[in-house]
Amino acid sequence: MSDSERIIRLKTVLARTGLSRSTMYRKIAEGTFPCQVRISIHGAGWRESAVNQWIADPVGFRNEHADRP
Repeated sequence: MSDSERIIRLKTVLARTGLSRSTMYRKIAEGTFPCQVRISIHGAGWRESAVNQWIADPVGFRNEHADRP
């Protein structure tokens, strides 16, 4: 697995993005932040490549998989 395809957990995502937890989840709901990837029954993380894409262009990021009304 390449470094960009690693799954990173919540604390790492928050530290790298500088977002608060509530802001990050709001952005996920809006489709402006990468969605979580389920890694177990009670665990989830984010693809590092998707988080890196968001960091590179936070304003222009749109999540193609987000459910929008």
